[in-house]
Amino acid sequence: MNKKSLTILTLLLATGLILLGCASQGSLAGLKGTSWKLISYGPVGKQTPAAVGIETSLEFNAAGEVDGNLGCNSFSGNYVMKGGNVIFSQIISTMMACLGPQMDQERLALKVMNDMVRYQVQGNTLVIYGADGVNAITFSKEK
Repeated sequence: MNKKSLTILTLLLATGLILLGCASQGSLAGLKGTSWKLISYGPVGKQTPAAVGIETSLEFNAAGEVDGNLGCNSFSGNYVMKGGNVIFSQIISTMMACLGPQMDQERLALKVMNDMVRYQVQGNTLVIYGADGVNAITFSKEK
């Protein structure tokens, strides 16, 4: 993917998330104050392990802000909890290009976080399911 395509994809993602952020306000209960590390991504039931040696993070603060790094670029934005769903909005990201699995996992993770999505916490594991029902991202709890 060239730099222009990545820029366009990022802008489309940000626009969609901004519109979703206007749609609903809800409780921040559930994920607030938690920090996670990506452990796998991809199709539900057939996930790919996160790239070895690449630091990843996903942090939800109590004020409704989310930030992290899913493989290559740092990002930040807002989140709202609504029942068993989370709505990500106003996501902005740096725009470095990385090779191979770093970019693959980041691209898919941001795609999953592109709509109101269902999430599930079981013990120290967080799974965020894409709106398409096909893909998910799985994290382990950091703190």
